[in-house]
Amino acid sequence: MTRRLHSIAGLAFGLVLALLAGTGAVLSLDPALEGAQARPGGRTVAELAAKVAATHPGVERLERRANGVFIASFAGPQGYETVQIDPATGADLGPWEASGAMLWVRGLHRSLLLDDAGKAVTGASATVMAVLGVTGLLLLAGMLGGWRRLGRRVRSTGANRWHAVVGRAALAGLTVSALTGMWMSLATFGIVSDGRAGAPAFPEAVAASAPAPVQTLAALRQVQAGDLRRLTWPMAGDPTDVFGLQTADGSGYVDQATGGRLNWQADSPARVAWEWAYRLHTGQGLWWFGLLLGVSALAAPILAGTGGWIWWKRRAAPPRIAGAVAMANADVVVLVGSEGGATWGFAATLAKALAAAGRKVHLGAMNDAGAMPKAKALILLTATYGDGAAPASASRFLARMERMDKIPVAVLGFGDRSFPAYCGFAETVSAELADGGWPEHLPLTRIDRQSVRDFTLWGEALGRVLGVPLQLHHRTATPASVSLRLVERRAFGCAVGTPSAVLRFEAAQGAGLPRFEAGDLLGVMAPGTDAPRFYSLASGRRDGFIEIAVRRMPDGLCSGYLHRLEPGDEIRAFVRPNPGFRAAKGRAPVILVTAGCGIGPAIGLLRHMRPGRCTALYYGVRDPQSDFLYQQETAAMLADGRLSRRVMAFSRFGDRARVQDRLGENAEELADQIRDGGQVLICGSVAMARGVAERFEEILRPTGLTVAMLKAEGRYLEDVY
Repeated sequence: MTRRLHSIAGLAFGLVLALLAGTGAVLSLDPALEGAQARPGGRTVAELAAKVAATHPGVERLERRANGVFIASFAGPQGYETVQIDPATGADLGPWEASGAMLWVRGLHRSLLLDDAGKAVTGASATVMAVLGVTGLLLLAGMLGGWRRLGRRVRSTGANRWHAVVGRAALAGLTVSALTGMWMSLATFGIVSDGRAGAPAFPEAVAASAPAPVQTLAALRQVQAGDLRRLTWPMAGDPTDVFGLQTADGSGYVDQATGGRLNWQADSPARVAWEWAYRLHTGQGLWWFGLLLGVSALAAPILAGTGGWIWWKRRAAPPRIAGAVAMANADVVVLVGSEGGATWGFAATLAKALAAAGRKVHLGAMNDAGAMPKAKALILLTATYGDGAAPASASRFLARMERMDKIPVAVLGFGDRSFPAYCGFAETVSAELADGGWPEHLPLTRIDRQSVRDFTLWGEALGRVLGVPLQLHHRTATPASVSLRLVERRAFGCAVGTPSAVLRFEAAQGAGLPRFEAGDLLGVMAPGTDAPRFYSLASGRRDGFIEIAVRRMPDGLCSGYLHRLEPGDEIRAFVRPNPGFRAAKGRAPVILVTAGCGIGPAIGLLRHMRPGRCTALYYGVRDPQSDFLYQQETAAMLADGRLSRRVMAFSRFGDRARVQDRLGENAEELADQIRDGGQVLICGSVAMARGVAERFEEILRPTGLTVAMLKAEGRYLEDVY
C-alpha cells in the first residue's frame, strides 16, 4: 500500500513538482542576492526617518526588507520613486526595483500564472510532496533493513540507487518546503489564519496638534532600525493623521504630535506562525537556509525522472512467449515476483524452454495468481524487496494463495548473498506453501546475483522432475563492453594443483577505462560462450588499471581463456557495480577474511585504505611457496600502515590450518574489534564463507551478537562465488 501510494502520488504530480522545485531553486537565490546589497546600521527608526525625510521631504514610506535592505518611497519629479537607503547615514543609494524576471518566476511558482486555480494546484502539490516524503522514508527504511540503517550505504544500482540516495539527501529540505508551503496555501484560502484579520483599527479621534520633529517621537526612538518592518508617514498638512508602524513584535500607530503609540497590538500566534512559515519556505530573512532549500529542490526533477523510470520498468508488460496459453488452460504455470524487471528475463527463458518441450505454459505475475484447473506444476520465480519484503509484482500473492488449489510447486529465489535478507521473500513463500500442505517439486533454490550457471543447473533438475529435457540458455543484458589489453601476468599455484594468475589490464589504444571501484565485478565473455563470467576487481579506477585474480577451473571455459592470454592480448569486458561490498568509512576496524584468488577484492580495498586504521587480513592458501598471491604487496602494506596485521593459514604446509582455524585462535581479539564497531568482509568461495560464518557465530556468542545481526547493520559483507 505504501509503495502504491508513493507511486500514484509521484506519477500524478511529478511534472508539477519538478516545475515548482525548479522555480523554487531559482527563487532561493533572491534572498542571498538581496542580502548582499544590505548595509549595516545601528540607528533608531526615529533617527533614520529624520535623515530620510531631510533628503526626500515628500517621503511616504520607509521599509526594511527581510534581508536587511532599506527602501524609501516618495513622490518625486519623475513620478513615484523608490530608492535604497543606507541605514547608517540615511543616504540615497540609488533606485530600487524588484527584478522582473524574479517576479515572473515567483508568479509561476506560486500560482502557475493561473490565479486562484493555480494557487490551489500548487497547494495540493505541496501536500503531495509531504506525502511523498513520508512514504519515501518508509520505503527507504524497508529497503535498507530498518530505521536504524537509514544512514547506511544504499546497495542498489542504477535508477533505484540514484532515487534512494538523492531522496535521502534532500528529504529534510523538501519536507520543510512541503509543510510550509501547505501552511501558506491554507492561509491563502482562509482555511487557517495568517493573523491579518486582527490588525489594529485606525485611531478614530486624534487631537489636532502641531506635528513634532520625527526624531523626537518616543515610539520611534524606542525601535531599532533592524527591528523595523514598515513606517508610513501621515498625510502632509493633516494634523489628525498618524504614522503607521510595523515592527518585528507587532503593529499599530504613532501620534505625530506626542509620539505615543496608538492601538498598538502585538503579533498574534497565528501571525508569528505564518511569518515563520514564510521565512522557512522562501529563505527571506534566512538567506543561507533558503540556499539549502534551493539545493534540496534541485533533487525534485531527479526524483521525478528516476521515479518514473523505476515505475515504467516495474510495470513494463511481461515478455510475450510464442505459444503461451491462458492460466486456466496451462499445464505448467510460471509466475514471477519482480521489483526491477530482471527476474522476468529468467522466467521468459524458462517458459520458452517448456513451450519448446511441448508443455502448455502460462507466464504471468504472482499477483495475478488464480484458478489453475489443468495445471500439473506451479513454478515461482521471485526476487526480494529490501528486508525480506515482497517485490512489486508479488505483493498480493500470499493472500491469493489461500484460495488456490494445491498443486506441486517449485520456488526459485533471486537475490544477492551480500544482503542481510538474501532471498528472504522466496523463503517466506516456500515456508507458507509448506505450511499450507502444497506438494513440493523441488526444494527452495536460491540464485545469487543472477548466476546463469546456477539457473542452468536448476533448470536441469526441474526438467528431470517434470520429465522433459530442459536446457536453459539464458543471456542477461550486459552493459557496453570496453577493450582491455593485458599488460602483466603473474602465475601461481601450479605446484599444488591450483593454477592461478593475477592479470593486470589497461585500456586498449583509443579506449578508456569505465568507472569502477575495488570490489566491483568485471564481466568477461569467453569466445564460444553465451554468458559472462564475473571476477571481483582488485583495483579502483584511480589506480589506472584493471586487475583480477583468476583460478583456472577444470573445464572452465572463461578461466581457461583468461589463463591463455599473453601480455599484449586484448579482451572485451564490462564492469558491473557491486555496491554491497565496500569498506565502511571512518576509523572502525576492518577485518578481511579470504582464501585463494578471493584475495583480489581485499587487495583492492587495502590499496585505498588510509594508514593508521586497524585493518586485519586473514588469508588462507595451500603453500607459501606456490600460491601466496600478493605476498610482497601485503608485506609493503604492513610496512606503510595500510594493513595492521596479516594472519596466514596454509592448508598443505606447517600445521595445515584453514583460515577459519586462524579466526578461532584470535577469537578474543576479533570479538573486541567487533565490539568497537568493526566490519567483517568475506571474499572467496561459498564453502569457505560458510565455514567462516560458523566460526564467527562462535566468536560472537560472548558478545550477544550474531552474524545475522551484523549483516543487518551492514557490518558483515560477503563477496562469494
